Amino acid sequence: MKTTTHSLAAAFAGMALLVAGCGALPDKPARATLYDFGPGLTATAAAAATAPAAAPTAAALPTLALAEFESNTRLDGTQILYRLGYADVNELRPYGQSRWSQPPAQLLRQRLRDSLAERRMVLGPEESATIARSKGEVPDTLRISLDEFSHYFDSPTASVGLVRLRATLIRGTTGGDRVLGQKTITVRRPAPSADAPGGVKALAAASDAAVAEVTQWMDALQRQPRQ
Repeated sequence: MKTTTHSLAAAFAGMALLVAGCGALPDKPARATLYDFGPGLTATAAAAATAPAAAPTAAALPTLALAEFESNTRLDGTQILYRLGYADVNELRPYGQSRWSQPPAQLLRQRLRDSLAERRMVLGPEESATIARSKGEVPDTLRISLDEFSHYFDSPTASVGLVRLRATLIRGTTGGDRVLGQKTITVRRPAPSADAPGGVKALAAASDAAVAEVTQWMDALQRQPRQ
């Protein structure tokens, strides 16, 4: 009987430790909030508002190949990054619980492709290679290098979405590739708040403005006679 009592006491003690242990387990980590550029209407509206009155139709401009974007390794991930320009401008810092749904270069490339496709056929690298093999036609290739994409703080209370990219239009010829033009675009748009949601809104607006500028530049270049 004494042995049975000791066994029951040990069992209850074990259950108490188990319950206490469960109570000490860490909470499930919070899921990061995902952001993108929105439904895709802003870029179209911006491009339409700044386009010439007699804009050509899509069929009037040559087919274009849009290469995959190049970017530094820090922009290859999905972190939303910010810089404290008033403290250490060289340090990129990530927001803890906020992420892009895709790497910024991919989000920006899709936005640009949608805008360019309003006036011409836009192909990916593989589609362009297929046409070159089957028809002997080599479309112009647009290459984009994304150099800066951050929520930039000029002060603790004033910040902008900062986007800087370099666009290069390449034309393939029998004598090799030729650069038709190159343009560096830097856009700053004010952030409505000094946090991740504010940075997202500012970067989306800056991206739309950069896309509109690249689109207009491309339209002008592709209207030039092919040599």
